[in-house]
Amino acid sequence: MTASPTTAEELRGAGLRVTAARVALLETVRDGDHLDAETIASGVRDRVGHVSLQAVYEALHALTAARLVRRIEPAGSPARYERRVGDNHHHLVCRDCGAVKDVDCAVGQPGCLEPVDDGGYLVDEADVTFWGLCPQCRQK
Repeated sequence: MTASPTTAEELRGAGLRVTAARVALLETVRDGDHLDAETIASGVRDRVGHVSLQAVYEALHALTAARLVRRIEPAGSPARYERRVGDNHHHLVCRDCGAVKDVDCAVGQPGCLEPVDDGGYLVDEADVTFWGLCPQCRQK
């Protein structure tokens, strides 16, 4: 059985410099659930002390570009970040409270990756957002 890589090894493997703030940020995103930058910054500060919001945004940009985290932008909501990358999952978003939940691709084969007309693009990802009310908001 192969041991999973440490956070530092993941950063190095992506060609990124390993810093305490980046390790704390990646671990905060991993431990969270579709977190916004302010919440991530708070989690990083809890782990390593002071870090500026600008430094968090810069690190999030680098980690997103390296595909270690995924950025989603539900309409009318701040960008959210998640650790689940490398697959074609989508999201359910509550119109009332803004809760976000992962949902696997809607069709068995990667059919949701194949637009009727690709316009000459090489499509490698689909970003689908399903909107509705979460179970808690439906009970209200």
